[in-house]
Amino acid sequence: MVQSNAALKSGFLKAGVKAPVKETLLTPRFYTTDFDKVAQMDLSENEEELRAVVAELKADYNRHHFIRNDEFKQSWDCIDGQTRIAFIDFLERSCTSEFSGFLLFKELTRKLKNRSSLLSEAFEYLARDEARHAGFINKAMADFNLSLDLGYLTKNRTYTFFPPEWIIYTVYLSEKIGYWRYIIMFRHLEQRPGYQYYPLFRYFENWCQDENRHGDFFKALLRSQPQLWDNWKARLWARFFLLSVFATHTLTVLERANFYQSLGIDARNYNIQVIEKTNETSARAFPVILDTKHPKFMPLLERCSQINFRLKLLEIRYSDKSKFIKFFLKLPLMLAVTFYMLRLFIIKPIDAEAMRIEVH
Repeated sequence: MVQSNAALKSGFLKAGVKAPVKETLLTPRFYTTDFDKVAQMDLSENEEELRAVVAELKADYNRHHFIRNDEFKQSWDCIDGQTRIAFIDFLERSCTSEFSGFLLFKELTRKLKNRSSLLSEAFEYLARDEARHAGFINKAMADFNLSLDLGYLTKNRTYTFFPPEWIIYTVYLSEKIGYWRYIIMFRHLEQRPGYQYYPLFRYFENWCQDENRHGDFFKALLRSQPQLWDNWKARLWARFFLLSVFATHTLTVLERANFYQSLGIDARNYNIQVIEKTNETSARAFPVILDTKHPKFMPLLERCSQINFRLKLLEIRYSDKSKFIKFFLKLPLMLAVTFYMLRLFIIKPIDAEAMRIEVH
């Protein structure tokens, strides 16, 4: 059924069903890849670790975790105002992100079924977890008389093509940064139960273990491919993807500071903690990591976030202008972001391979 423009502009596909958020740099993306190339991957370099991680995924430790208890069975009108708006935004973006992972992993499962049985099995378990997460969040949205039409998302979202190497880098980082986001939030709220205004937060401890296991799988897959960590190109790509993920996380968190404030969390300190923990974890997979404690690192990331906010204000202020005019109005700010990102990129990285040799 074709939805009217009026319905889409109102933010709803139909009563109670939200239209997807407008696709921007910061919205969760839907990916596709070269499935033939994935099927041809030689896993022998790290097959033992891969099989061990797949066995963990198969065990499905959280199969009984995502069950709504009686605590959900009440009216949530008590969550109102900006807190309600910010929380629904968090739910929507989280659901979209989990569902995009499900679609990618499900397609990988199907395409690899008769070509790479180990990877097909792994992606089947990953898809199972992501679908479970997305469904659980969508039920939480229903408590606020809203939901996402996941079928509509499947058909109407733009799919971005990433080669398999980029998928491995980005999904590894996405899962590991997801783990740290959830566990840090959970530990904070565990110590401050007064801020747990909705029962979903109490599910985060087990939930984030799914993210951790998913990250472990992609770490094992990455280490099975020497070209992804054992040359100068891999070191540049690792720096690029780490910086891209950390910059996106900074922009997203600081832009939504009111959500974290509703949980008693300082958005700036939370962002720093998540980035530093994710960076440290990445040393187990990547050949290099970033020097996040460099005195210029966080200030430059935050400066990019400030410019992003100015770009949003400019877009609102000149909404009646043509795209051509808006482009030139934005150009100085976009060049400034590019300059700061280049400054961040040339900060000397930390040699993770050397650290690994010292440890072992």
